[in-house]
Amino acid sequence: MTLPDAPVIGVIDVAGGERETLVGEIARLDVRVRVSESLAALSPDCDLVVAHVRAVSHQGWEKLTAGAPTIVVSESLHHDDLRKAMDAGLIDYLVEPLKHPDILRRLIRRALDLDRLARAHEQSRAELQALNQRLEEHLEILREDQRAGGHVQRKLLPHQGVEHNGVRCDYWLAPSLYLSGDFLDFQCCDKRYSFFYFADVAGHGASSAFVTVLLRYLCSRWLSQWSTLLPEAFPSRWLGELNRELIATGIGKHATVFAGVLDHERRFLHYSLGAQLPMPLLQTETETVYLGGKGPPVGLFPDVEYPIFGRALPERFRLWLCSDGVLECLPSTSLDARLRELEQRVSRCTRVDELKDGLALGDQLPDDLSMMTLSGFDRG
Repeated sequence: MTLPDAPVIGVIDVAGGERETLVGEIARLDVRVRVSESLAALSPDCDLVVAHVRAVSHQGWEKLTAGAPTIVVSESLHHDDLRKAMDAGLIDYLVEPLKHPDILRRLIRRALDLDRLARAHEQSRAELQALNQRLEEHLEILREDQRAGGHVQRKLLPHQGVEHNGVRCDYWLAPSLYLSGDFLDFQCCDKRYSFFYFADVAGHGASSAFVTVLLRYLCSRWLSQWSTLLPEAFPSRWLGELNRELIATGIGKHATVFAGVLDHERRFLHYSLGAQLPMPLLQTETETVYLGGKGPPVGLFPDVEYPIFGRALPERFRLWLCSDGVLECLPSTSLDARLRELEQRVSRCTRVDELKDGLALGDQLPDDLSMMTLSGFDRG
């Protein structure tokens, strides 16, 4: 018994005993057979057509090439209409099908299988195109969110060239994506002191950028209590609080941070650091040197303390802070060589742009890049 969903095979041939025999051989495949004497009378629901050259005109072959898969049968290899069918693009053919019914059935099975595969491929392609379209729409929404987040993040940065009590802050910050894990700030505490920090959150993108918002919030909160705190201990205590807050969030993010308080009256720098690399470079009229000191990363280890360090500052100085992404843009291969290269380059620069322009920056940044200078007290 033929199943109702069995393939439909259309047979185009002139009426007669040969057609009946041909139909009988095809019916052995457990298919439904629709018989007609011409292409015009052919059932439109055929999954495959077996067409005899004696029943189809030249124009008919061209129409068949645009429809269901077609197998051409003929009694002679040299029949003119067989060549016309092949010229029209029909390449599956069999000569003397009644002598080779097994081959005919194999041709039919193969053609049906290929057609099923082609239809499945077309359906999969359509589904993939629809999926890609939805993905692209979601990606564009994500890009818009990231661009908006980047705009907000830039608004949190200090004004370019901001000056407090004779010390000027200049910086350059370039995210590798839309959002940056690098962040910096420079705030006036009172007439005598100012506070700054330079942070590089591990990784980049949205999760790292959220940590920079936390940095800004903690900075504002602690500066509101400035009058109750010891200036020289402020960087150390602030890093300790930031360490506790980061661990408490449970987001698995940590950061390297350099935090300092400038005493404008004494011309002195109080600072603490959390695994800052590279260390800040102090540029004076006579030398350029790395500051000393060590401290654990922020957000990795609970109950750690951040030592307090200090450095007297000359009347004219420039403090350079760079993220580790800057080191990756230097030509040297080892870390020590890159640190020496950075020191040499900084010694020849007076502006952030000069150092930035000497970096090997490609179309795709290897990491978030940032650099910052604090220059004072008499910048000349």
